[in-house]
Amino acid sequence: MELDRRLLLAHCAAHTLSVLAGLLVVIPLALNGSAFKGRCALFSQGFWRTENLTLNNEESKEVTHLVIQQWGPPAACQFATFVGVFTVLYGAAQGWRSLFYLHRRHDDTLFSAFLTLLLSLCVLFLSGGASVTLTLGLVSWCNTVTDQNTRPYSCAESQAIPLYLDVETSSFYTELTCAQISLWCVTVLWLTHSILSFLRLYHSHSQHISGPCLPREKERLLGQPRSDSPPHPHGHSNSPQSPSAFI
Repeated sequence: MELDRRLLLAHCAAHTLSVLAGLLVVIPLALNGSAFKGRCALFSQGFWRTENLTLNNEESKEVTHLVIQQWGPPAACQFATFVGVFTVLYGAAQGWRSLFYLHRRHDDTLFSAFLTLLLSLCVLFLSGGASVTLTLGLVSWCNTVTDQNTRPYSCAESQAIPLYLDVETSSFYTELTCAQISLWCVTVLWLTHSILSFLRLYHSHSQHISGPCLPREKERLLGQPRSDSPPHPHGHSNSPQSPSAFI
């Protein structure tokens, strides 16, 4: 198996993994957004308050509940969702393209390989920024839910604790943690794409440079004259004349 086919197979496998990882980012964030009625939990600010509440038409009782002062900016959740959606679409398109190249037994042109590398590097920085944003946003939300870790339960356990909000909070930690881990996997895969794109660019450049020189080198080693060499001006050969020509 030649080098370009090995790189194509590796790139195709990386694109397949990117589709799966991107789906594991988009689906949990979509479920969380639906449970929170379109609000973003990342970087939300709130505090705990104890007061008398009437629950299910019963008599009022004193409960401690979470009060949200300000929900997180929607762009924090939308940024991570955008990276996940783009990864899924790009991975599906490029995976099919790699399979097509394997079937046709050819690779990208030099310019196309350069554009692929440039795009991979750009999305690598975007996915890294989205991963950091999602991680910090989840930490901020967990600090709010656990009251700066002073509550008698962890952030994961707070899913089972009634927060008395007007949103569904029974699975927020599972969904956001799944999206966080998957988004970091997407970032690693974009790093892999960048490395493989560089190797394919280097291979295409090597083939482009060595391709025109290979026939000339073969002719030089075999001692054959080049087919495009001009004929002698007077039609005479360069070999010395035989002695019989002077008799």
